[in-house]
Amino acid sequence: MWIAVGIVSAALLLLLCRAMFGGRGPNPFQADTREPPRPTVTDRKVKNKVLKQGFLASKVPENLDAVVVGSGMGGLAVAVLLAKVGKRVLVLEQHDRAGGCCHTFTEKGFEFDAGIHYIGGLLGQNPFSCTLEQITNGQLQWEPMENPFDTVVLGPPENRRFYPIYSGHKRFASELKKLFPGEQKAIDEYMRLIRVGGAERHRVPLKVAKSMWLVAMIKVLPIPVAKFLVYSGLASRLCFFFRMASRSLTDVVNGLTENKDLRAVLCYIFGTYGNIPKDSSFSMHSVLVYHFLDGAWYPRGGASEIAYHMIPIIEKAGGAVLVRAPVNRILVNEAKEAIGVSVLKGKEEVHVHAPVVVSDAGIFNTYQQLLPLELQKLPAIQSILSTIKHGEGGLSMFLGLDGTKEELGLKAENYWVFAENNLDELCDGYLKGSRENANSNPLLFMASPSAKDPTWEERSPGKSTLTLVSFAPYKWFEEWKDEKVTNRSAEYKQLKDTMIQSALDIVTQIYPKVKGRYMDAGTPVTNQFYIAAPEGEIYGADHGIERFSPMATAMMRPQTPVKNLYLTGQDVFVCGLAGALAGALTCTSVLLNRNVHLDAVNMAWGFRRFRKEQ
Repeated sequence: MWIAVGIVSAALLLLLCRAMFGGRGPNPFQADTREPPRPTVTDRKVKNKVLKQGFLASKVPENLDAVVVGSGMGGLAVAVLLAKVGKRVLVLEQHDRAGGCCHTFTEKGFEFDAGIHYIGGLLGQNPFSCTLEQITNGQLQWEPMENPFDTVVLGPPENRRFYPIYSGHKRFASELKKLFPGEQKAIDEYMRLIRVGGAERHRVPLKVAKSMWLVAMIKVLPIPVAKFLVYSGLASRLCFFFRMASRSLTDVVNGLTENKDLRAVLCYIFGTYGNIPKDSSFSMHSVLVYHFLDGAWYPRGGASEIAYHMIPIIEKAGGAVLVRAPVNRILVNEAKEAIGVSVLKGKEEVHVHAPVVVSDAGIFNTYQQLLPLELQKLPAIQSILSTIKHGEGGLSMFLGLDGTKEELGLKAENYWVFAENNLDELCDGYLKGSRENANSNPLLFMASPSAKDPTWEERSPGKSTLTLVSFAPYKWFEEWKDEKVTNRSAEYKQLKDTMIQSALDIVTQIYPKVKGRYMDAGTPVTNQFYIAAPEGEIYGADHGIERFSPMATAMMRPQTPVKNLYLTGQDVFVCGLAGALAGALTCTSVLLNRNVHLDAVNMAWGFRRFRKEQ
């Protein structure tokens, strides 16, 4: 028996080593492609020539190596990485502009970001920052936000408490201790749980993040090997992320302190992945906290800069990114292998053939909408779908303002406003309630894109914007999902106005000089229309505790039960720009038969060594 165990362990070690240290495929990070940044393009017409290239059959490149469905970060990043090794890739986007949640739109002369509010993890030469540089050839520039970058606001107007959140591994904790004297032990224990002790950042990384290598590897290993790691318990033994994943954020934080305000402050950022603390995995939360410990950044020129600098790389390799190209189904041959996609052009279908199909449309759209019915019913697909559920519906509100940031008192920081400090009770009651509760929103994220972007005044002189984000159950709006997006019923508009006015009351308490000139909101059915979110979710599949079990993690992978069909983006890894990019790296690792995650790590190490030698 022990001989058999030894043979299995040795084989497993070989497979792990191969997954960890790369395969025989080409390395997309082989060459440093950064160039000196060019001046920011502010002319929308010039940018639209890149971002709004409409689909025509005549524009489809010949001899495609892959077709990608969806132009969010997950889709564009896969296409760029493949282009860097000479692959010809076509990206198809159903919206009228590329970028997915990274796109911007203009209303009444005001520019708004659809989904990028701030990004962490950009300090120094690390794999994430280096990857962003390479997939934009060094053209995407980031502006640091203020410090504090977030402020947590708790309580009703007559008893508001403001708790600023500072970046810096030491300062994050030290400032909390100033705000909560007598809670030093609880804060130290919180920091201990998310990292190995209190050493400096470059010496001791976050313990959960440090074990993320196995989270990535378990997604690319063959299913039998991944299941062996799960059922044997080795996945949990080897990976601290899995050991903490089953513990809820509420369970961990409530065990540290009785101070309700401190509990809320330690949990506040749950809104960036969409699960209230009692349903949130502590591991997921820890990774997010670490992501922002070094600070927060915003793209110079707005979120559209991301896609704008990625698309030319795809085109240079012979590929294209085409919009107004709704993919209505994945084409399969008699052997049930993916061979391309069908694009609905008016009432006609245009077939686009490619040996590889990559979907950034989300796991629900891919498995429940795009595949033929007989493949949707495959036991392997049903098994995957049984492990996940839809995320919470997103609500975004957009305010266009007259005046500069100085005149209006706007800051390059975010506010998280909660009506009370019992976040579970507060949010749970709201989300499970009826839409008559729409004017009692318990959570409001408030940010000013115009205050964060140093190019804003040049692009939009004398104007400013605020973006507000919260949650709203899809069921509140579902009855209007089939109405025309720009002309829904009066009852729908009244519900939106109620939610906007409720939010505006909070905004004017924080920013008293603000008076809205343009106001509108995107509800879950708006998300359903523009970003093809099945139930209006902005973070894809639900990020609750169940998603981060070893088995669910292994099943949420790029490989699908359909040969030649792969998944990318946030449903493969986690939500947000960084999570979608990690999903793209994981997918590209499978497509190129090499560990692209490790390539990114080696690239970052090489850059850091080079800087030390200079």
